[in-house]
Amino acid sequence: MNTFGHSFRLTLSGESHGKGILLTLDGVPAGLEIDSIDFATQLLRRRKADIGTTPRQEPDHFDFLTGVYRGYSTGAPLSIFIPNEDTRSTDYEQFLDTPRPGHADFVSQVKYFSHADPRGGGIFSGRLTVALVIAGTIARTLLARSEVTICAEIDEVGGKKEWYSLLQEAIREGDSLGGTIVCTVTGATIGLGEPFFNSLESLLSHALFSIPGVRAVEFGNGFAGCSMRGSAFNDRLATPDGSTCTNHCGGIVGGLSNGNPIYFRVGFRPTASIAQAQEALDLKTGETRKLQIQGRHDACFVLRCPVIVESIAALVLYDLLLARMSEISAHTTFF
Repeated sequence: MNTFGHSFRLTLSGESHGKGILLTLDGVPAGLEIDSIDFATQLLRRRKADIGTTPRQEPDHFDFLTGVYRGYSTGAPLSIFIPNEDTRSTDYEQFLDTPRPGHADFVSQVKYFSHADPRGGGIFSGRLTVALVIAGTIARTLLARSEVTICAEIDEVGGKKEWYSLLQEAIREGDSLGGTIVCTVTGATIGLGEPFFNSLESLLSHALFSIPGVRAVEFGNGFAGCSMRGSAFNDRLATPDGSTCTNHCGGIVGGLSNGNPIYFRVGFRPTASIAQAQEALDLKTGETRKLQIQGRHDACFVLRCPVIVESIAALVLYDLLLARMSEISAHTTFF
């Protein structure tokens, strides 16, 4: 549904061109100095890159409706509202009859019995990731108390490490590009994860695939590791504290963090809305026609996604850290 997490729980609602996005965070401890958190830097990273991103300019202002008193969290749920201020909804009316190739236009109307909001992609839009960044910024602030750091960066665009000229070419041709992002987490304690179905990889994958446009996730050596021999892949312990000589598994074994850097890669598809005319099916006539998509769209939205990936990782890891702290407390109390 629209809620994720256990002890640290996020609930998300809103649409791309609705009044705004509503975020509720449950599990934020009392006494967190909200006014000192640098939301602006993280939101700016999500908003725009130098090239290939949408001209839609949302200021990303937001208000705390509940859970904050005199600049500090109260321990009650945080309710945060982010208004949408730069929308052009008329661009999307034609897609009810002629769904855009590669979009959720058709399946959303079938699922919601023709009542889905089509404007800007509705609930399927990347606009909703603004709430993920706000929530993730709070989570990473709390993780910093345990010296956990998270860093994601662009790995490839269009399959290339050197991609700037390739993206310029795609923009000139009215096309789009996808790409990959690598993320590394350091400082995570041993034992984060709840096998069987809530293993660390399971929860990270679940949350990462909630980011619009994600098509692949791999941990450590991923698919490349599948072609290795066990004698080469196995990460041998180097020290009694859990450090290993190699890190082919990406810091996770048995669904649990092992104290080494957690490393994973996320693949994003090319943007579906492109400037080129495309063949599309007119649902009223049953005929194929040329569709020219108007509006403001990213030529490569992956450029804005490193901070979103970091935010997702922070949300998952802080929730699991709370569970691990509870386990340690219980063990200390009873044993």
